[in-house]
Amino acid sequence: MAGVNRFRAPDGTLLAWHGTGTGEPLICLPGGPMRASAYLGDLGGLDRYRRLVRLDLRGTGESAVPKDPGSYRCDRQVDDVEALRVALGLERVDLLAHSAGGDLALAYAARYPERVRALVLVTSRARVLGVEFTVRDRGEAADLRKGEPWYAEGREAYDRIWAGQAGEEDFDAAMPFFYGRWDAAARAHAAGDAGETNEEAGAGYAAPGAFEPEAGRVALGALDAPVLVLAGELDSGPRPEVAREIAALLPHGTAVVQPGGGHYLWLDDQGWFSRTVDGFLERAADGAAG
Repeated sequence: MAGVNRFRAPDGTLLAWHGTGTGEPLICLPGGPMRASAYLGDLGGLDRYRRLVRLDLRGTGESAVPKDPGSYRCDRQVDDVEALRVALGLERVDLLAHSAGGDLALAYAARYPERVRALVLVTSRARVLGVEFTVRDRGEAADLRKGEPWYAEGREAYDRIWAGQAGEEDFDAAMPFFYGRWDAAARAHAAGDAGETNEEAGAGYAAPGAFEPEAGRVALGALDAPVLVLAGELDSGPRPEVAREIAALLPHGTAVVQPGGGHYLWLDDQGWFSRTVDGFLERAADGAAG
């Protein structure tokens, strides 16, 4: 099941997923929003423990562009995830989501709670629960990087981004803030962003009506599945205290903070990331079996 595999969404759009590794399947939802799943790679060697099923969301990567651009809205993609579960022949799924993909994973869990065995949220959004990341959160995280040689130039650009005044060059200058270490691996990873992201789809992902926090809190307040909420010590979205807030809204939620981690935890400490996620999934499987 390695390579590119395809299935049909309920509206007929041809979607693709990429399989690597062995073991129990782990469906992986990318962020961006609407960035091709290639940037997830092998998730820091997590494919040594799990068969990673990386979904290219509609209009990204190997998946087709839908006829209706309105279907990029997050809540309208929930049934794409359900169609993937059916295509894989799984009764229940382990689900991992990164960044904006967390909204989609939570929306899926709210609509199909009986289909979720375990959920891993990696530096994820949680607008489905009404949790937002504030400009203050962003600034507090940025202040942690004052000793970095790129800080002075990057901070001005970073502030313009969250003030809604950024130009294209500001995103490049601020990119180091998203990584725990701004080294060659981080630079190579960041370079792929623009070519992997569908900007039109990203603009429609959080369109009005995408999130209903009151309903989301009610539905997810009854979720029986264990949820691991991972945050990076240096990341702004979510800050560690916000990750703990997200976990507290879920009956079986646990927040864990990666020391020195940025927004892409699997790049900052591969061993820590893969062991933490695999250990959680193993415990979840044991609990479900018991």
